[in-house]
Amino acid sequence: MELQLGTKVKDAITGFEGVATARTTFLYGCVRVQVEPTELLEGKPVDAQWFDEQRLIEQSTAKTGGPGPVAPSRDCPPR
Repeated sequence: MELQLGTKVKDAITGFEGVATARTTFLYGCVRVQVEPTELLEGKPVDAQWFDEQRLIEQSTAKTGGPGPVAPSRDCPPR
């Protein structure tokens, strides 16, 4: 399973939930995914955690911001 970045996931063992924001593939094939939580703990951000990709359960696709679709370019009218 290749998890798409920006997907909301849950770790099957710990129950940690968040958005997949980075992927690392190690030399011998181990794939780890960084998960950033969307919740605060006592009003403070929680650090992102790394998990083996195979432990993660896909929840849904999250909106993560960033640029949207690019509008087709048009010639500007002369001035």
